[in-house]
Amino acid sequence: MDSRKVLLLVGALLIAGITALFARTVTSGSSVPVAQAVTAVTAPAPRTEILVATRTLPVGTIIDPTALKFQPWPKDMLAGAYYVKGQADIAKLQGTVLRYAITAGQPLTQGAVVSPSDRGFLAAALTPGMRAVTVPVSAQTAVAGFVFPGDRIDMVLTQDVVGGGDGPPLKVSETILRNIRVLATDQRTDNQAEDGKTPVHTFTTVTVEATPKMAEQLAVAQTVGTLSLSLRALSERPADPNGKGDAQPMVDHASYVTGADVSRYQRRTVPGRQSGSVPSHGTIAMADGTMADGSAVPTSGAMTAGIATAARAMRGLPDNAGVRVARGSGSGSAASAPSAMPMGGGN
Repeated sequence: MDSRKVLLLVGALLIAGITALFARTVTSGSSVPVAQAVTAVTAPAPRTEILVATRTLPVGTIIDPTALKFQPWPKDMLAGAYYVKGQADIAKLQGTVLRYAITAGQPLTQGAVVSPSDRGFLAAALTPGMRAVTVPVSAQTAVAGFVFPGDRIDMVLTQDVVGGGDGPPLKVSETILRNIRVLATDQRTDNQAEDGKTPVHTFTTVTVEATPKMAEQLAVAQTVGTLSLSLRALSERPADPNGKGDAQPMVDHASYVTGADVSRYQRRTVPGRQSGSVPSHGTIAMADGTMADGSAVPTSGAMTAGIATAARAMRGLPDNAGVRVARGSGSGSAASAPSAMPMGGGN
């Protein structure tokens, strides 16, 4: 074989070997470094827990266990007036009153509440435009002591209506006010004792929140009959359409119950006077200074001529025997009418 051809063959083999080695190196990818991204882990900011409102609390709200809760809060946003968990005792806030309204989730500050021992506590508990009224109650009329400050109640008036007629009086009970907020029972404005439990005790007075007109109605109702408290359920409290907590108290003139609604032996209407009975506003006085039954002449009354004639017939007196008439119900001495008045011809 020619030496020239041998050299060409060897050169071709070398070139093929080098090409194959280079191709293998490229396809393996080991010669190209790959950069990897490194994610930095940021440490969480330190947090603590403070007292916030669980719902919107209007001005004058009496704090109860459901009004506040502890919620995590960033330490860099912590203010000195906040109630911090571990430093504040939430039990001591029970029965305090808000000076101003706070929204749900808003932190409670130490200057936002008034304690029962502070001056002007009851005035701070009142909603603007409302009045505080105290009414006497008993264990029977106050739900056996299960009414607490902050509850909502209805006022029920029970009375006997005589009506000036014959027979027993009409017994009637009616709801006069609804959705009244309780401010205090006796002088107590909180619901819990020092051990955190809710004691049940009877009381003799209850202070409620009412409008000026309702305050006047409650003052009159105490002189008319007996007032009883009807406790409202939490789920039945109407909400304020303006979104400011519970709705305002309401006057009720439609709901009432008479004795006949309870017993078939009770009456349903005010007793009326039987026909033929002598009116209570008129009394017969005879000319001889006595009544038809022989009693002394009263100082009040009024009679018509026809009734006077009938009275004289009862005594056997002639028609021309006069009568004296005493009018009105006021006090005084004997009637000052003339001793005899002609009443027509005799028998």
